[in-house]
Amino acid sequence: MKKPIIKTTLLTIFFFSLIISCKVKKQYNTFSKKTENTILIFSKTNGYRHKSITEGITAIKKLGQENGWKTDTTEDSLQFNYQNLKKYKTLVFLNTTGNVLNNQQEKDFEKYINEGGGFVGIHAATDTEYDWPFYEQMIGAQFKSHPKQQKATLKVNKESNHAAIAHYNDTFEVFDEWYNFKKPAAKHVNVLLELDETSYSGKRMGTKHAISWYHHFQGGRIFYTGMGHTKEAYTNTDFLQHLKEGILWTIKEKNVAIDKNGEDLLDSNLSKWDVWIGAVHPSVDINFEKSKDVTKGKPMGLNNDP
Repeated sequence: MKKPIIKTTLLTIFFFSLIISCKVKKQYNTFSKKTENTILIFSKTNGYRHKSITEGITAIKKLGQENGWKTDTTEDSLQFNYQNLKKYKTLVFLNTTGNVLNNQQEKDFEKYINEGGGFVGIHAATDTEYDWPFYEQMIGAQFKSHPKQQKATLKVNKESNHAAIAHYNDTFEVFDEWYNFKKPAAKHVNVLLELDETSYSGKRMGTKHAISWYHHFQGGRIFYTGMGHTKEAYTNTDFLQHLKEGILWTIKEKNVAIDKNGEDLLDSNLSKWDVWIGAVHPSVDINFEKSKDVTKGKPMGLNNDP
């Protein structure tokens, strides 16, 4: 008498397994190669507005025409709903500033990245969304200040093997607005370009000063360049090549060659590791500025050790 019950149970489990498997497969293929190469250029500002945004949009659209991807542009945050975002291989934040998305739009953005979407941040993309921990960790650094616009020497990390810097010499000089960040770029990013702080004047970070990087983050591909303040940047063929290859990598048309011998992540000072600290246990007696947050269960977060 028990056999039909067992058989029915097994069939039920099998049926629901098929449903789950179909859903997972559909999620996994959200940004497969079959998806059309369409990118969304987002240039909303709730702070300083760069005069070069129009030139930036024109240049990226032209790159799209030359390289076979379609471009849409918007400054409407309502476009940041998941049903719309999943149409795009990559989102380009072109000199965005301030808080540009609400809480629900942030959640849809996170889902987009988690399911394999790409992100390209240009210049002031690091001057955006200061109160959103996911964004801070994804983009890798947050803007603090800058000296006057001027020429500086950039050092190229050829060991990264990324196509976005393959056309540059070991060092090169360029005019732009050079950002200082609140902290050095997060250790989980792969640095492509670094500023030589002895090559320009004004307030500097006084440490290794990354200015362009890439990394994989929670399912998505992330590329950032600190260049792109001036109108002239968007007619500079070297910068446009740098930007083009960054976009191509995020839409998965290009990959980065990995060293066959791998990479040693266990050097003596764990220099390639980030520090993430959870909430302090209520039993711990602490007395520092953020104690009110952590005693209520809020994590200290990424690279924020007091």
